[in-house]
Amino acid sequence: MIKKITLGLIAVFAFTITGIAQDINWVTMEEALELQKKEPKKIFMDVYTNWCGPCKMLDKNTFQTKDVAAYVNEHYYAVKFNAEGNEEITYKDTTYSNPNFDESKTNSRNSVHEFSRFLQIRAYPTMVFFDEEGNVIAPIQGYLKPQQLELYLKIFKTDDYKEMTTQEQFSEYVKSFEAEFEE
Repeated sequence: MIKKITLGLIAVFAFTITGIAQDINWVTMEEALELQKKEPKKIFMDVYTNWCGPCKMLDKNTFQTKDVAAYVNEHYYAVKFNAEGNEEITYKDTTYSNPNFDESKTNSRNSVHEFSRFLQIRAYPTMVFFDEEGNVIAPIQGYLKPQQLELYLKIFKTDDYKEMTTQEQFSEYVKSFEAEFEE
């Protein structure tokens, strides 16, 4: 009897945890660009490194929330890119690699990938937004909580950023923005 109760509690606990955390459907950059040809959507790229603490916090505290994951999955193609990794990326007919990658430094600081340099990534984490044609819209640096990320997800999804030509306009947008995502 106690065994059945224990198993029941474990099942309820496991179901509760699964219901809380949600996964973003990550694809490669090449896959995202291919998917855009069939169904145009913007691309959301998480640029991270293996050694970056704030990157791990972003994964755990922001990307795992149901609001963020659901919104990203519905409105974007999501790409996870290791800025010091060894994968080759072809973007706009140019192939980028990491020729100085050192396998022995996989989980510590390594050489910077050429695609990171092309995107002008200077800090980790950085989230890069691309339009429906694969052109860079903007990089957003640093760790963001769900409601902070929500602002950027929505401003780029709706193209509201195109209406803003001054810092004052952006500041006004931020001031009037009403977040809906749970923290």
